[in-house]
Amino acid sequence: MIRLDKFLSEMSGWTRSEVKKIVRTGSVTVDGNEVKKPETKIDEKLSIVRVDGRQIKYNKYEYYMLNKQDSLIDGYDVINGASETGELNSSEFDVTFDNLCANGNIAVMIISSNRAIVRSSVNDNQVILMEFMNILFGDDRNQTEILQRSDNYVIQKQTDTRLSSEYMVLYGTLSNGNLILMRTAVESIRESAKISNQFLVYVGVLAIAISAIVTVFVSKRITTPISELTDISKRMTELDFDAKYVSKGHRKNEIDELGEHFNRLSCALESTISELKSANNELKQDIEKKTEIDEMRKEFLSNVSHELKTPLALIQGYAEGLQECINDDAQSRDFYCEVIMDEADKMNQMVKKLLTLNQLEFGNEVVPMERFNLTELIHGIINSSSILLEQNDISVTFDESGPMDAWGDEFKVEEVVTNYLSNAIHHAEFDKKIRIWYTRKDSVVRVSVFNTGKQIPEEDLDNVWIKFYKVDKARTREYGGSGIGLSIVKAIMESFHRECGVLNHEDGVEFWFELDTEKTGIGSGQAEDDTV
Repeated sequence: MIRLDKFLSEMSGWTRSEVKKIVRTGSVTVDGNEVKKPETKIDEKLSIVRVDGRQIKYNKYEYYMLNKQDSLIDGYDVINGASETGELNSSEFDVTFDNLCANGNIAVMIISSNRAIVRSSVNDNQVILMEFMNILFGDDRNQTEILQRSDNYVIQKQTDTRLSSEYMVLYGTLSNGNLILMRTAVESIRESAKISNQFLVYVGVLAIAISAIVTVFVSKRITTPISELTDISKRMTELDFDAKYVSKGHRKNEIDELGEHFNRLSCALESTISELKSANNELKQDIEKKTEIDEMRKEFLSNVSHELKTPLALIQGYAEGLQECINDDAQSRDFYCEVIMDEADKMNQMVKKLLTLNQLEFGNEVVPMERFNLTELIHGIINSSSILLEQNDISVTFDESGPMDAWGDEFKVEEVVTNYLSNAIHHAEFDKKIRIWYTRKDSVVRVSVFNTGKQIPEEDLDNVWIKFYKVDKARTREYGGSGIGLSIVKAIMESFHRECGVLNHEDGVEFWFELDTEKTGIGSGQAEDDTV
């Protein structure tokens, strides 16, 4: 099947635009039916197509036939022009005549009115002449097909039954009255068409193959970097930012620019994720700190409530007894009042210690570092505790060989020593002895406070510094301890950026802390067994 306009263009020599105009006028019929649409599909071999009543037959090589007709007409015009100017037999026209015959594969014969051969392109003139006569007057005229007709010539397709060959023949008269015969074999046209078609097929196949190779090469150059970018993007989704795009050529193209954008995006994402992770870690730390603070607050409230519950209960009970006058004698009332006052004092002391501890743990004030006489301070604390020592029948030995200058907040150091000594007094047993001594190492002095008595269980050594922690709760309650004193010691030493600790001995327990002794107040090192 073929479009009608294409069929008419190839079989008639008209252009596509001319054919469309002719079709739309209604001059074309297909199988007897008028057709006005150029795009109508027809069977080029079976359909009967007529233009103004003239049938247009299908010829596989019609395009080449039409071109050959044009070649015959052009040759006729050249020869006719030479006859008009009288140059037909000139030597100058010989070359033009020979080229016309050779290039077009055309046999030409020119005959005068008296049947004399004026000019011929073949050697056997008689044979051509006989064929010429046969064309004009012979019996083979029924074997011809008129292709084109004008006032001066006729072009027809002739079949040679003897040789079973087809020819395209132009015969007519020139301007000077001479007859002209031009003939070319149709078989040569078909052979040329076949060769041309084969050439076009080979060229088409070669063009397709080259196009395929070029397409594969170009597509590979395009798809390879795109695939690389796809792989990079996939690795980026998996948070792998080590993959980077590397340009393969010296000249940068759009894909290279896209690759550079990918690299910048990768770096930006990596930086952003790093910042997010840092922020996330800080947030986790803040959450953990908040959780820790909340737990500390809950624990603090629980411990305070627990510590205050007993003295409050005693105060309430004895106050109610006084109110109800359970005992009328003065001695009982004095006893009730002493209990109330004692418990109230315990509560007051505990609150003071809590406030002190809170200030130490959460206060941001700068610790004043002053140089003071440590030996004089310890002697003063021992003298202040003499009554309590006598009441408990405890002896104190302070091993010192003279003044000991140290750096720190004197009042806070006094509180440390006081808490250590108070703790030793309340836990002294057996021989009931307390010993205080120095141990120096370079620019650091260690102050140790030892008391005879029971050892602290090993599992409790690290816990004695925790608020409200009591190793022996009954004993602590007996002397009114709150479990805060050692926590205060720990907080004070941390504010000094110095160490403190506890050691078990065979016959008792040693608590110690360290201070700087250099004149500058900046010391380092750990105290060892260099007893003063």
